[in-house]
Amino acid sequence: MNTPSLKARALAILARREAGREELRRKLAPHAADAAELDTLLDELAAQGWQSDRRFAEMWVNGKSRKHGRLRLQQDLAARGVARETAAAFLPDAEAELANAVAVLRKKFKTAPADAAERAKQMRFLAYRGFAADTVQRALRQAWTDTESD
Repeated sequence: MNTPSLKARALAILARREAGREELRRKLAPHAADAAELDTLLDELAAQGWQSDRRFAEMWVNGKSRKHGRLRLQQDLAARGVARETAAAFLPDAEAELANAVAVLRKKFKTAPADAAERAKQMRFLAYRGFAADTVQRALRQAWTDTESD
């Protein structure tokens, strides 16, 4: 049985979707003879433009930013080995994050909170999605004041 080379494995992974350097390292490590060989390959892939943490971060944020806030996106990218500075370039700005929070809130909850318990439930929902506390407060105000005036 012919086993694929380390480079062939890396290219097969990258052909399916973008992958961060650390994710690629984790997937290829069991197949590498030693760490030096793996580091050399990862450097070569980055130099040739086949692997880029910037492209990976951009792809990840574009796919998730409508449902999650900056904090969650930043945490997810950090868990995947993307540098904080690289991730920051693609995170949504405050206004886009607020618009996303309002949209997510309106989709999940169809009406304004009737009491403090319901309001707390909506706040927890947005906080779990990674929206900052000030964004959560503003989204709750904006989501339900806009619908009442319609």
